[in-house]
Amino acid sequence: MKLTTALLATSALVVSAGVASAQSMTIVSWGGAYSASQKNAYHDPYSEKTGVEIINDDSSAEAVAKLRAMNEAGNVTWDVVDVVGADAIRLCDEGLAMEIDHDEVLAAAPDGTSASDDFGDLIVSDCFVPQIVYSTTFGYRTDMVPAGVEAPNDICDVFDLETYPGKRALEKRPINNMEWALLCSGVAKEDVYDVLETEDGIAMALAKLDTIKDQTIWWSAGADTPQLLADGEIFMGSTYNGRLFSLIEEQGQPVGMMWDAQVFDLDGWIVPTGLSEERTKQAMDYLFFATDTQRLADQAKYISYGPARASSAPLVGKHASLGIDMAPHMPTDPANAANTFLFNYEWWADYRDDLDAKFQAWLAQ
Repeated sequence: MKLTTALLATSALVVSAGVASAQSMTIVSWGGAYSASQKNAYHDPYSEKTGVEIINDDSSAEAVAKLRAMNEAGNVTWDVVDVVGADAIRLCDEGLAMEIDHDEVLAAAPDGTSASDDFGDLIVSDCFVPQIVYSTTFGYRTDMVPAGVEAPNDICDVFDLETYPGKRALEKRPINNMEWALLCSGVAKEDVYDVLETEDGIAMALAKLDTIKDQTIWWSAGADTPQLLADGEIFMGSTYNGRLFSLIEEQGQPVGMMWDAQVFDLDGWIVPTGLSEERTKQAMDYLFFATDTQRLADQAKYISYGPARASSAPLVGKHASLGIDMAPHMPTDPANAANTFLFNYEWWADYRDDLDAKFQAWLAQ
């Protein structure tokens, strides 16, 4: 469903007045350093401007299932939800997220470039407002690298328990794990998704994951792997590059970053269907504020994710407290992006439910 012209007009008045109608909003995200960056860049300034209390919920990993359940019950308690691009496509296709006219609802760039042109191809769904480009990659304990052995720098080192012994941490879902497993089973990068569409391809990926299954801790929250690394409970684990930046640069932990076959992905906002008119106005008011050029650039002061607006990139500067240049820590930096894997949003939107079921059945074996 799209916003009506009248609703948009009312929302614009709310924005221009800087006064919010609701007293609180529940915004759903991923927790940890990422939610902290949003709090600093978006939530606190918005609350200061409007008086609206932001209630944080760290349930984004379960967003699709929970929004399905809320919709079924007719009781949607979330106002704005941070999801990955593939989940936004699914939620939009199922009618659980509102379609948005990006050029009417969102701020233009400072030079007048429309929001849709500023975000460009990163608008992967009519319901999706892009926020960041990030990657899922691996961190490892530098003090646990065996003597005389080079630090891990190849994605297939994850599966090499002989050279690099110790526990791993992988996300408790098929996304990324299946792709890495096929790459390390000899499948060419450009053939991964074609192979993964077949039963033999799925079996091949799971067989590769079987080789490290008994040495793997399965995580669900983005903060899990950084904590496991900080505690020395694992040798290496997958997580989001911004979480590793926080662990390495802000906390000074003995952790290194392995960029090989990092998986680029998108994260951004959706507004659930089923909200009252007042809550919908409030959600759009928040999105207008939180996704303008300066706000997206501001988030990069706190975490090493690339802003989704083209106009924000030149404004990325130094870390808010460390004073270090943030550009070299972005996943898109040429030194880090020598061998990336491009996540296929539409493919996962089509196949996610089926592969989720097969992956969870494999985990339970």
